[in-house]
Parts: sequence; structure tokens; C-alpha cells
Amino acid sequence: MGQNLLDYKRILIVDDEPDVLDALEDLLPTSEVVRASSFSEAKTLLEREYFDLTVLDIMGVDGYALLEIAKNKNVIPVMLTAHALSPEDARKSFEQGAASYIPKERLPDISVYLNEILDVVQKGKSTWSQWVERFGSYMDKKFGPNWKDQDQEFWSRFGFWE
Repeated sequence: MGQNLLDYKRILIVDDEPDVLDALEDLLPTSEVVRASSFSEAKTLLEREYFDLTVLDIMGVDGYALLEIAKNKNVIPVMLTAHALSPEDARKSFEQGAASYIPKERLPDISVYLNEILDVVQKGKSTWSQWVERFGSYMDKKFGPNWKDQDQEFWSRFGFWE
């Protein structure tokens, strides 16, 4: 990819844990990062200001409601989670329009993932095919190799079982 697509991007980060916000801010040094630690604070910011991307915690700040607001404002929403890490939440994130679903334990690589998302979005492609490549084996390790089998019709659309 070469260039950093995050340069000068405006990113809203939303989490109720200050250490996660601190880490995200440190990991995105070339972006203009705006922090929110509650649903209401994030909702107000999304409704009043421009953002290129938003990184949303699922638990603690009602991430799915914020996802809906972000989509309506044409802000690229990315879900970040530790407690809602499940195949069901991955599917729900996709179905509700998130660009990606990132486990918090992979936080140190967030700039790589966000760059990939911006690259794929610029090319007009699905960010979820790229998610499968990036996190498919992680999910296999976390939930066992058959985690997607109970929802095979859904997950087969993204390159599993090819």
C-alpha cells in the first residue's frame, strides 16, 4: 500500500475505558483523533462534526446505536471489542453496516487495519472479504475451526469454504 491513508483523517474513537482511548490515540499519530467516553458524548459529536472514520466499542457505549448514527452520517464505522467477541457479534456488526470488527487484543495493529479499510473503501470493494483474510484464522483459534458452520449460508458469502 505504501502511503498512510490515515494521514490527516479525522477519527472519532469511542470507548468507556480511558486506557483504550489513550492507546488508540497513541497508535494513530498522523490522524486528528477526537475522543468520546460515553454514548451521549459520541452521539453529539457524530451529529455535529465531520469524521472520516469512527472506532466504536460495542459494550459500555452502546456501539450498535452509534454504528447506526455513523452510517447515516457517512462515517466509516469500525467495531472494536473485547467483551462482545463472538461469531454472533461479528455477523451483527456486518449486517448493521460496520466496515470491520476488530478484537481489542489486536489493538496494536489498528493503524494497519484502518489503512486497509480505507484502501478497500476507496476501491469500492467489500471490507468484509478483507476481514475474512485478516481475522478468519484468529476467529478459528478463538472459537474453534467450526465457528462459522452454524451460519454457513451467511459466512460463505465472504470466501469461507471456497
